Amino acid sequence: MMMGDDVENGNVGPYQDRLRTFPNMRSKPYTPLIFRVLMGINVRVLVILLLLGFGYVFYIGASTSPIIVFVFSVCIISFLLSIYLTKWVLSKDEGPPEMVEISEAIRDGAEGFFRTQYGTISKMALLLALVILGIYLFRSTTPQQESSGLGRATSAIITVAAFLLGALCSGVAGYVGMWVSVRANVRVSSAARRSAREALQVAVRAGGFSALVVVGMAVIGIAILYSTFYVWLGVDSPGSMKVTDLPLLLVGYGFGASFVALFAQLGGGIYTKAADVGADLVGKVEQGIPEDDPRNPAVIADLVGDNVGDCAARGADLFESIAAEIISAMILGGTMAQRCKIEDPSGFILFPLVVHSFDLVVSSIGILSIRSKRDSSVKAPIEDPMTILQKGYSVTVVLAVLTFSGSTRWLLYTEQAPSAWLNFALCGLVGIITAYVFVWITKYYTDYKHEPVRTLALSSSTGHGTNIIAGVSLGLESTALPVLVISISIISAFWLGQTSGLVDDTGNPTGGLFGTAVATMGMLSTAAYILTMDMFGPIADNAGGIVEMSQQPESVREITDILDAVGNTTKATTKGFAIGSAALASFLLFSAYMDEVASFARASFKQVDIAIPEVFIGGLLGSMLIYLFSAWACAAVGRTAQEVVKEVRRQFIERPGIMDYKEKPDYGRCVAIVASASLREMIKPGALAIVSPIVVGFLFRVLGHYTGHPLLGAKVVASLLMFATVSGILMALFLNTAGGAWDNAKKFIETGALGGKGSEAHKAAVTGDTVGDPFKDTAGPSLHVLIKMLATITLVMAPCTFTCDAIF
Repeated sequence: MMMGDDVENGNVGPYQDRLRTFPNMRSKPYTPLIFRVLMGINVRVLVILLLLGFGYVFYIGASTSPIIVFVFSVCIISFLLSIYLTKWVLSKDEGPPEMVEISEAIRDGAEGFFRTQYGTISKMALLLALVILGIYLFRSTTPQQESSGLGRATSAIITVAAFLLGALCSGVAGYVGMWVSVRANVRVSSAARRSAREALQVAVRAGGFSALVVVGMAVIGIAILYSTFYVWLGVDSPGSMKVTDLPLLLVGYGFGASFVALFAQLGGGIYTKAADVGADLVGKVEQGIPEDDPRNPAVIADLVGDNVGDCAARGADLFESIAAEIISAMILGGTMAQRCKIEDPSGFILFPLVVHSFDLVVSSIGILSIRSKRDSSVKAPIEDPMTILQKGYSVTVVLAVLTFSGSTRWLLYTEQAPSAWLNFALCGLVGIITAYVFVWITKYYTDYKHEPVRTLALSSSTGHGTNIIAGVSLGLESTALPVLVISISIISAFWLGQTSGLVDDTGNPTGGLFGTAVATMGMLSTAAYILTMDMFGPIADNAGGIVEMSQQPESVREITDILDAVGNTTKATTKGFAIGSAALASFLLFSAYMDEVASFARASFKQVDIAIPEVFIGGLLGSMLIYLFSAWACAAVGRTAQEVVKEVRRQFIERPGIMDYKEKPDYGRCVAIVASASLREMIKPGALAIVSPIVVGFLFRVLGHYTGHPLLGAKVVASLLMFATVSGILMALFLNTAGGAWDNAKKFIETGALGGKGSEAHKAAVTGDTVGDPFKDTAGPSLHVLIKMLATITLVMAPCTFTCDAIF
């Protein structure tokens, strides 16, 4: 059934004549238990508890290092700034009642799914924690642990506690991302009625709140854990652990963060894209109604999905990215300082925490630099939001270069190599440039202002098939430039590190790997602003949906459409940035894995020979894992979307009055379908990622035991990691860029090009967009987490599964 021109143009009678009641997805808003407990405490008692908490934090910080005190201070200030941003956003009006009703339905649906999803994840995390505890109680120990008196039981408790804390913080990071998005969306919609610049500022500041909290939590969480272990274990005192070995105890934190992020990304990605695909295929293609039309039964589920998939999952994703990068850099910094016999290694170990503390500062300035015009009543031409965001990013990058250089001089200066800090500063500059180039490359391939997306849109004019072919080829081509950039950055940073002048006892240069670590820190030195741009996307998308559903004037929808299109580009650039940083972080984690295996095996482990058949097989299994994981993730979206399509078709058939606004769609039914299906479907690919390296390592460890090759299991897993990382980087680049390009090709046609909305080219573009949805929002982002989680899980399990003789 095709709709008439009056419906297409939004001229379907006064809004008051239509149904405007939207069902609550839950009987009451959901608040996590920890927040309910805090809100139930007397204010004075809460203040006293907070003061005691701050006192403890600063006490252990002062007992550890003045650097830790600096990190704590910056993080707390950034939290105070995030509170200011929250109050500023929440002070904005929510618009007319119909907007508020829609927003509340989205909020209740998102919070309800979050509760169920994270309840499931927490149970799996507790089960895995028990498994880790059991394995660590029967594992072998390193010479360093034996000399420091760190027994198996203590090591097991430390690892499990770090794992659970990382999982908890990752979950909180996800909740923060979702909490702000479901409250900011309606305020952006309302601001769009006044001006595009004000709507942009509200969306950016809402995203900025989430970004500052996520990055601040990652930094302060690791800092507190490090300081607690330092004080509790009496590090650097006679007969105790050396400070250079302490970062290895933090690996469990990174694994916990990766574990939660993977399932959050899978579950949220399946939810949002199944609802989106189902809504588009029946609503746009079959019924010919606009996107986010209130007559579409799947529209609320689609808008809920933006929050649980793009906001909550991305918050957890970037949290674990920063945590993994900090921990791996701390491990490599400690290792290098030990080999070079640096008198005070604390600067090299704590350098990553200081870099990300300055990240909070410079990103805050970049966020606050985006302001609305004082007189919003004066109508002015709509500015390009991407240009405004790029200006803010440029400010952040310039400040990041200055603070990074200062940090290297402060912490990485040593008398043994007086000019080493300058080399490491250049390594950081390489990372910052890499991040900027990555953002530009992804923008080029996904923004409809550039040729690739316009060519893809033009291919839609000749049919659905040519659109798919053009999109696939664009995605494949888009892998070339990022790989070249990653390659150049790794070689440049490694060379700068090697020539820094730092040498070991035998005179061999040792700074290469740490130089790469510093480049990774440089790339993530603007992470908070990048996450702000990412959060901006789904908030703008939701705002557009609320405007469409509440039937606001076309001029308002025009503003939110522009913001939505820019949001698609910023989400794509963030994914490109994330996969680039994941590539560098995985390289560091791989090096840390080889060092840890050598420590536990008490044998040299510096090379992996893929000419050995078993090792080559490990590489094949690693590549296969990436493709199988991606297939299962996409298939999960497809199966769930089929259920949504059937339900939406059923409602249009059984309730013909929906199209004439005489009957109300059952939004809750579609929400229930995607919620239950996504929770069910996320288990299989997630379990594959966790179980595969453990099973492969154990089987080849057994084979190596009986064939006289005790390190065979470790070598095979190292090969699996290498090949999975390489395949995962390429696959993620392809999936993210192709999906983003398909989406913006559709947006370009919806601006009026090639026939505009409802044309045959538009229908073909919608088909391409539905194919790209699971690519860019489910499988692609999950691969970012997967390749880092493979590295962290092998780090955690290496001493137990691959080198433990007790199992025999």
